[in-house]
Amino acid sequence: MSESMPSLQEVEAAGREHGLACGASELHGGLCGWLAGGGEAGPDWLARVMANDALSRVAGSGVLQRLGEATARQMESQDFGFDLLLPGPDAPLEARIGALFEWCRGFVGAFGLAAGSAPPLSDEGGEALADLVRLAAATPQDGGDQEDEEALAEIEEYVRVAALLLHGDCALGPRHRGRLN
Repeated sequence: MSESMPSLQEVEAAGREHGLACGASELHGGLCGWLAGGGEAGPDWLARVMANDALSRVAGSGVLQRLGEATARQMESQDFGFDLLLPGPDAPLEARIGALFEWCRGFVGAFGLAAGSAPPLSDEGGEALADLVRLAAATPQDGGDQEDEEALAEIEEYVRVAALLLHGDCALGPRHRGRLN
């Protein structure tokens, strides 16, 4: 079994090493969208998520390999121990909101790549995906107060649950239906 989830800073550095034009939160969102849509965290996940076959495979013990393995493990976990890779509470509110929107942009794009044009969504899954699309199109406002902090915490939790719901609809559901047939 691989090591734990790499830190935001480790993923940022690995992304720069691979010449990626997105930050760690967007990359993690993309990986989560890819997995939720039915994709796998194999050695070619980076090229698939970024829709760029020229990208190299992730190294066997590198940061991006750890990210793929840890994220797949979290999304498959029965205890809902899945976390979004976002800046911590010490980062400015605007930066945390922006990172959440970037995470959603990555998720929505890679989900579409993996799930295709007609994913097998439940009614709740369809609503969740529509909400993630709206968040992906949003931009953070300047400033903020305690109410904004509380709203961000609620939105982060909603996004986390929405990702797990979509993963259940498009990855777990078909897998379990296949076992029953």
